[in-house]
Amino acid sequence: MSHTPHELHEEFPAEADKIHELKVSNAHFARLADEYHSINREVHRAETGIEPVDGLVETEMRKKRAHLKDEIARMLAEA
Repeated sequence: MSHTPHELHEEFPAEADKIHELKVSNAHFARLADEYHSINREVHRAETGIEPVDGLVETEMRKKRAHLKDEIARMLAEA
């Protein structure tokens, strides 16, 4: 398990311009990106022990992050 944050610009390095454009022009995408950033920070804090959580809670947070990432990837592909 990696304790490296999974920031959007690192997950989609070739899509940096699209990410910025969609954040500005698409409220739904902006909300998804903000939600991804928030849950990503929570997962990172849990993984590093800064804010430990139950293993099941951490797993559910990772699933939510993955779901958001999939939705963001879909929107980037369609843009």
